[in-house]
Amino acid sequence: MSCFSPSGGVAEGRGGPFHLGLTKIILLALVIFIFPPCTNAQSSYKQAEKYFKEKKFVQAKPIFENFLKQNPHDKKTQEYLGDIAAYAADWDTAISYYKDLVNEEESNADFHFKYGAAMGMKAMSISKIRALGYIGPIKHQLQTAAKLDPQHIDSRWALIEFYIALPGILGGSEKKALEYAKELSQISPVDGYLAKGYVAEECDRPQDAERYYKKAIEVGGSPHTYEKLAALYEKNHQPGKAIETAAKSFKLHKRNQLNYEIGRICAEYNLEPQYGIDCLKEYVANYTLEDGVTKEWAYYHIAQIYKNLDDKKNALIWIDKALSAKRDFPQGKKEKSIILSL
Repeated sequence: MSCFSPSGGVAEGRGGPFHLGLTKIILLALVIFIFPPCTNAQSSYKQAEKYFKEKKFVQAKPIFENFLKQNPHDKKTQEYLGDIAAYAADWDTAISYYKDLVNEEESNADFHFKYGAAMGMKAMSISKIRALGYIGPIKHQLQTAAKLDPQHIDSRWALIEFYIALPGILGGSEKKALEYAKELSQISPVDGYLAKGYVAEECDRPQDAERYYKKAIEVGGSPHTYEKLAALYEKNHQPGKAIETAAKSFKLHKRNQLNYEIGRICAEYNLEPQYGIDCLKEYVANYTLEDGVTKEWAYYHIAQIYKNLDDKKNALIWIDKALSAKRDFPQGKKEKSIILSL
């Protein structure tokens, strides 16, 4: 009887049959006690990823944290945890994760973008004096992301917003913003038009912004392109055009959210009252959590419309529905006091 020695040669008769039996027992123990935990760990990790995709970050976070303790250099887990921190506006934690990722993988454009974006959000949450120290690092990270990936859309959008938001004395530049908008045009014509529209809007050139947003609708026609044009009209005191644009988008995309937007504009600007009521009721009838705006706001705007019509009875009915749906609703309480004073 022989068995293989650790060095790879043959050892004569050490332990005999008992030695082989013990080896089998040890191997069986490994299968039973080691592999199931690995399988469970993999299963838990997949569950955490599922939670993450569903934006159930409270459930996902501890699973990722436990996994990272066992695998401290796992970049995907670090990224997940950085993203979770960013969703929670915990910018210091997000920055810490993204900084480590950039140091570990300097050629990854997404890591540089997320690091720069997190620093940008941090800068917006602190005093202007403290924020000055972030300007250089933010620009460096975003520019690095853009250089590393010639097709990276998000970094170019971030740079456009960065150069428009900064005062000229600190490096802000419409010209620089437009250069990145031009680069976006080469990657995605729709994003290029939206970016040029954004720059024009922020630089107080609404007619140019309108032209670019209309081009974006013509080329892409996504719900977002219509949203940008409708928002521009509302911002520039053209609610009728905003309603018309939202209605066109609804006809094409059938998004329930647009029923709310049309009704809200009708209520706030005292336009087309029956159309507004119909849209808001339609919104409530088809409401899902994915629509975003909760139903009490639809009730609130219906009450507004009835108030605009001097229909105190119906206005009270609908504002009470809003307050029943959400007791802690200061805007609803204020609106009810206005209605009661009619």
